Amino acid sequence: MVKHIILWNLKDEYSAEEKEKIKADIKKSLEGLMGKIPGLTYIKVHTRGLASSNADLMLDSTFEDEDALKGYAVHPEHVAVADGKVRPYTKSRSCLDFEI
Repeated sequence: MVKHIILWNLKDEYSAEEKEKIKADIKKSLEGLMGKIPGLTYIKVHTRGLASSNADLMLDSTFEDEDALKGYAVHPEHVAVADGKVRPYTKSRSCLDFEI
């Protein structure tokens, strides 16, 4: 099994209200990939960090193996979400992939 964890920060230009809508849209879109990506066994987007957090949202996902993670990266449904719902609104991204 492979974990794929992403932390994002949204661009500063958005108001608090806009950020809440963007986060909800990212959550719905990414979690909607469950059942559509071969080898994806779990996906959850966390949008309600505590005040001590320095990221706006987190993707927590699990894949059967590293090949499944590589397939996810280029899968057309994932690419559409990343290009249309995530990348236009984020200013930074941190990633940690590891075996469990």
